[in-house]
Amino acid sequence: MAEAAQAPVGVFDSGVGGLSVLAEIRQLLPAESLLYVADGGHIPYGEKSPEFIRERCHQVAEFFHSQGAKALVIACNTATVAAMADLRRTYPQWPLVGMEPAVKPAAAATRSGVVGVLATTGTLQSAKFAALLDRFANDVRVITQPCPGLVELIETGDLHSPVLRQLLQGYVAPLLEAGCDTVILGCTHYPFLRPLLSEMVPADVSLIDTGAAVARQLQRLLVQDDLLASGPARATRFWTSGDPKQFESILPVLWQGGSTVARWFTA
Repeated sequence: MAEAAQAPVGVFDSGVGGLSVLAEIRQLLPAESLLYVADGGHIPYGEKSPEFIRERCHQVAEFFHSQGAKALVIACNTATVAAMADLRRTYPQWPLVGMEPAVKPAAAATRSGVVGVLATTGTLQSAKFAALLDRFANDVRVITQPCPGLVELIETGDLHSPVLRQLLQGYVAPLLEAGCDTVILGCTHYPFLRPLLSEMVPADVSLIDTGAAVARQLQRLLVQDDLLASGPARATRFWTSGDPKQFESILPVLWQGGSTVARWFTA
């Protein structure tokens, strides 16, 4: 299995948000060769139909398969909801890791009994999110806040403009007014807003995302299948279906994980 263990891991999102997950994977598993696709030509997934998202996920997965990827990480809550079951059926031998909002750890962490969720409309309306609430949030009050517009601004590399600040403040204020002491960042783009959010919420309000948990789950699956890479730190390769020049200009803002190559993803 030594040769198979040196194969790359594919990670993708509708855009640059999954870079927050990629960073957690890189930190935990520096020896892994990582491939990242930003499907920026079709962003945001949160406003698309489940059928469209499934088709895009299959296109990206097939690309990673052609690149010899040994595992796949769907670094997007919306895509996980829409496509994970289908991908498991299509690639039954492939280790697959998806995302879900951190309802369980948030419910355990809250002291006030009130948890806020910042997420895309697609995630909040999904049956999977409803099931998470039913399973883990019976004893807490959950305040959901759809956040249209945030993903699009982050995609431009905007993490602190007055426009972004005003938009984010409008989404956070109702959660604080409701007494939330724990806020779930329910989209992989939102961890990039932690510095700005920390200016808007009291110090005792916890901000929770699942990037680190996804990295740990990937590690568990690779160990389980004897596919964990060894050796020195490896580089990361990037593709985008959006504007490659824009993507290359944003990478230095959101990614500090080593050498990169941005390419056009046409599938």
